[in-house]
Amino acid sequence: MQHEGTIIRPPNEGSSILLQVAVGCSHNKCTFCGAYKGERFRIKDRETVSQDIAYAARHCRDQRRLFLCGGDALVLPQARLQEILGEIRGQLPWVTRVGAYGSAKAVGLKSDSQLMELRDAGMGIVYMGLESGDDETLARVCKHGNSEAIIHQGLRIKQAGMRLSVTVLLGLGGVERSSIHARATGQVLTRMDPQHVGALTLMLMENTPLHAQWQRGDFELPDAQGMLTELRTMLECTTLTRGLFLANHASNYLPLKVRLPSGKQAALEQIDRALAGHEPLKDERFRAL
Repeated sequence: MQHEGTIIRPPNEGSSILLQVAVGCSHNKCTFCGAYKGERFRIKDRETVSQDIAYAARHCRDQRRLFLCGGDALVLPQARLQEILGEIRGQLPWVTRVGAYGSAKAVGLKSDSQLMELRDAGMGIVYMGLESGDDETLARVCKHGNSEAIIHQGLRIKQAGMRLSVTVLLGLGGVERSSIHARATGQVLTRMDPQHVGALTLMLMENTPLHAQWQRGDFELPDAQGMLTELRTMLECTTLTRGLFLANHASNYLPLKVRLPSGKQAALEQIDRALAGHEPLKDERFRAL
C-alpha cells in the first residue's frame, strides 16, 4: 500500500485494510493535535488509490473491514467517495464494513440523501471527534464548530443508517475548566447517543500550540488524579441507549471498557477504587498516543 505522511486510524480499526484516500487533515488547526503539522491536505489521485485497492484484492483477503485513511476522509467530494466505495465493493466483495473519519463540517457538506447513498455503497461507520462538549474549550483549542453543530451532524450520521463513534479528550479543558468540560461532554454524548464513545487522555505534543501554552504557564494539564476525576464525571453524565464507552486507549491511565447502560455503576466503582489508590494506574512510561 502506498501510504504517505502520517497514517492515523481508530484503535478498533487495527486489523482493517488501511486505504489512504487523502493526505493530512482538511482543518489542521486544532491546537492540541500535531499529527498532520507540516502536511498540506490533498486528495490522493485515482490511479494510486486504484492500485492500492488492487493490492488489497491480492493480499488482504482475510480482512473483513476497511478504513479510509485521511484526517477527514468524508470531506472528499461525493462523486469521488462513491467511486472509491464502488471499487471496494467490486474488487473486495468480502469487505463487510468501510469506516472513515468525518468532521461535523464534512458531514454538513453532504445532504441527507448523499449520506444514505454512502451507507448504501458500503460506508458503515463514521468516527467523529467531539473532543469536548464545552463550547469555551472548543473555541480555545480552535476546533471547528460548536457542540450544537457537532450534535446535529452526528445525529444525521445515525439517521442515515451508519454507526457513529465519537471521540472525546480527557484534560482538554485544563485544570481551569476540568469539571465543566467533563460534565458538558457527558451531556453532549447523551444527546448524540452514539454506538461507541472513545475517551482518550490528552498528551501534549511538542509541535503543537497547546504545548507552547503549557510551557508558558497559560495551560495547566490535570494530573492522573484529575484525569480520573474527569473520567468519572464524564461517564456519570453519559447515558447511552445502548453502546460502548471505551477508555482503553494507550493514553489512558485506567483502561475501561464499559457497556452502557448496564455497566455504568460497576465502572464508576472501579474508578472510585483507583482514585482511592486501590487500583493500579498505567505507568507514565507506557502511555502513548
